[in-house]
Amino acid sequence: MVLPIVLIGWLYVTLLMAATETSFIAGLLTFTLYGGIPCTLMLYFAGTKVRRQRALHREMLAAEQQREEEAATSRAVRFSTTDES
Repeated sequence: MVLPIVLIGWLYVTLLMAATETSFIAGLLTFTLYGGIPCTLMLYFAGTKVRRQRALHREMLAAEQQREEEAATSRAVRFSTTDES
């Protein structure tokens, strides 16, 4: 919960830094290099754990679905062989 507050504060500081630059290009570069890129990296690194957990959850669901499909297939094969005899 603290991270969004810190990022908003940092973006505010870098926006003020950019506003004091002598040209628009210098201000844009200041905001991008001191504000945009670091905040983007912080958000990316903060979400790494969540992305890893989501991937693990998707793998577990896929494995469970595959086991259920194999069980249904084996039941269908078992029933079809008992009908023929």
